[in-house]
Amino acid sequence: MADDTVQAAKRPWHLWVVGVGSLLWNSVGALDFVMTQARNPAYMKAFTPAQLEYYYSFPAWTVATWGIAVWGGVLGSLLLLFRKRQSMLLFLLSIIGMVLTDLYSFVLTNGLKVMGGAGALMFSSVIFVIGVLLLVYSKFAKYQR
Repeated sequence: MADDTVQAAKRPWHLWVVGVGSLLWNSVGALDFVMTQARNPAYMKAFTPAQLEYYYSFPAWTVATWGIAVWGGVLGSLLLLFRKRQSMLLFLLSIIGMVLTDLYSFVLTNGLKVMGGAGALMFSSVIFVIGVLLLVYSKFAKYQR
C-alpha cells in the first residue's frame, strides 16, 4: 500500500522534460518582453530603427496582451511542474494573448513587413504551435495526480 502511495505521488519523467523545457522556452519570451519594455540599450541594439519605432509605438492593449501571453506561459509552466490544474487556464490565456498580439502585428499594422516578412510569421506560428501543444499536454497532465 505504501508503494502505491509513493508511486501515485511520483511525477512521470515526461512531466519534468515538458515542464522544465516549457519553463526555459517561456523564460526566453519573458526576457524578450522585459528587455523590450525596459528599452534595454544592449538588447535593443539588435533591432533596426524601423523595428524600434514599431515596438515603441505599441498601444497599451497590445503591450497588455503580449504580457498576458508571456507571463501566462511562464506561470503555466510553473504550475505544470507543480501539477496544478490552473496550468491549463494559464496556457489558454497565453494563447489568447498571443493571438490578440499577432492580430495587431500581422493584421492591424505593418508588423509583418517591419519584422522581416515570412520569417516573422513562421516564428510566430512556431510559438503558437508550442503554446497549443503545452495546453494539450497540461490537459493530459492534470490526470497524472
